[in-house]
Amino acid sequence: MSNWLDSAVTRADSVSDWLSPQRKQSLELLKATPWPTRKTEAWKYVPINVWDRAELQAANGSDTSTNSDPIEGLESIDLVFVNGELKSEVPAQLPDGLTITALAQASDAEQAWARETFSQVKPNRHLFGLVNDVLAAEGVLIRVAAGTEVKTAVRIINLVGEGCESHTRVLVSVENNARATVIEQSSGNLLSKTTAFAEYRIGANAYLEHYRFALQAGDAMNAGGSHFELAAKAELNSTLVGFGSQLSRVDVDVTHAGEHAFAKLNAIYLLDGKELFDLHSTIEHAVAHGTTEENVRGIVADNSRAVFNGRIHIHRDAQKTLAELNNRNLLMSNRAEINTKPELEIYADDVRCAHGATIAEIDKKALYYMQSRGVSRAQAQIMLNFGFINELVDQMPNEALAQWLRPQLRARFANMEVN
Repeated sequence: MSNWLDSAVTRADSVSDWLSPQRKQSLELLKATPWPTRKTEAWKYVPINVWDRAELQAANGSDTSTNSDPIEGLESIDLVFVNGELKSEVPAQLPDGLTITALAQASDAEQAWARETFSQVKPNRHLFGLVNDVLAAEGVLIRVAAGTEVKTAVRIINLVGEGCESHTRVLVSVENNARATVIEQSSGNLLSKTTAFAEYRIGANAYLEHYRFALQAGDAMNAGGSHFELAAKAELNSTLVGFGSQLSRVDVDVTHAGEHAFAKLNAIYLLDGKELFDLHSTIEHAVAHGTTEENVRGIVADNSRAVFNGRIHIHRDAQKTLAELNNRNLLMSNRAEINTKPELEIYADDVRCAHGATIAEIDKKALYYMQSRGVSRAQAQIMLNFGFINELVDQMPNEALAQWLRPQLRARFANMEVN
């Protein structure tokens, strides 16, 4: 076991609240979980020891060097965590059918339904998920009542400053025939350690529009996950955008628990310098007539490294499943590295499934052609890169978010060099 994990286990004893029985179960699992090595398949390409070795100095708790500005054109309720503490007040007036409660303020009824979700949607195989189970003293409960359409997005913002260790938890229930939008957003580029996990239960005939913007960079280290359970005829439309950092890991799990559920997952990662981004996704088709569409695209420059492991598991009873997984990558440097592993595990015999992965270099002829027509190298590079991922940006259901994201992508492209 690592020194840091030893410390996490010790600190877990000081977290005591109404979730303590669930935390205790996770703590026992955590104690039995070894610290990953390069021989651990799920961490094979990740220098996990940088997390263990990094020593954080005491932070002042106020300087986050991050930005939580509103997004132009987006109607949202912003819940801001600063260095792991919920700093924003939940509005007194919320849209009809929407309930938002801080963990510490949950009523007896809210505690009862939250216990049914806490660490039940998220698989217990995730090391940092178990850490989050036992250390996340702050978080929010979000509940959308049955038959309700909430048009105002709920935006959860994690701002982390230098020297901070942050653990936050979000539990969401979108009940039968309800519709909602939830945005998870994290940022910060100074040395820090963050775990941020969210669990979603999507009821029958319900719809969730979900975004995760993992925009931490530089020396920030973060490990988090978004985990979903879909009831019958539920629909999930999820978009993930990740920047690399010293260590950045996101786990996504989707379980088709009801028939005729639909999941669409798009993911984009952009890496430069010596950054790392590690995305693991697992789709569990446990029942019949489910559909999954997963598209992942990455651009990797300089000495950076991308890791993608996408697994689709078709259970024996999941007949008539339709599932597709595609991972496309663009290498901008002969020093950059991409490790991709799409997987299909099928135990049903009446399914339509496909998966694929490609790795290509930027088209030097196209770059030369654009330069010969008066386009600067930097601008040509931005145009070619943006064209590679723009299809997924255009598929984002919320245009205001797409407009907010595009300048950030272009700025990141401008700093990438082709070599």
